[in-house]
Amino acid sequence: MEQITECTEFPVKFNEVDSLGIVWHGHYVRYFEDGREAFGEKHGLRYLDIFNAGFTAPVVNIQCDYKRPLRYGDRVQVETTLVDDLAAKIRFNYVLSNPVTGEVIAKGSTVQVFLDKDTELLQLTTPVFFNEWKKRHLHK
Repeated sequence: MEQITECTEFPVKFNEVDSLGIVWHGHYVRYFEDGREAFGEKHGLRYLDIFNAGFTAPVVNIQCDYKRPLRYGDRVQVETTLVDDLAAKIRFNYVLSNPVTGEVIAKGSTVQVFLDKDTELLQLTTPVFFNEWKKRHLHK
C-alpha cells in the first residue's frame, strides 16, 4: 500500500491539561484533527477542497492507543499518514510523540467516508476528484 506522511509540531497548551498538569485524553483526538489539517494543507486535501468537489467526509471511526501522558510544557509531534484504500474512504494513521525525548505518546487511526454534500448520501464508489488526487500524490 502506498502512503504519504506529514508531520506537524506544537506546544501543549495550558487549557488542554487537568489540575495535575496532564493532557486530558480527549485532546489526543483533537491532535489527530490538527494532523489531518496540516496534511490537507500541505497536500491539497483540505476539508474545503473536499467540500468544493461536492462532498463532505465525516469521521466514522476513531481508534486511539494511549502509551504515555503529555504534560503542560511538553511539545507534541503529530505524524499523520494517509493509507491508500480501494474503498470510498479516507484512512489516516497517527503517531503522537514527544519530539524532545522521542517517546511515543499515542498511536491511532481514523476513517472518513464520502457523503454527497447536498443529499448527504453515502458514496459507495470513490469520487472522481479523490481518484485524481491519489493519482497525483500516491501513484506517481
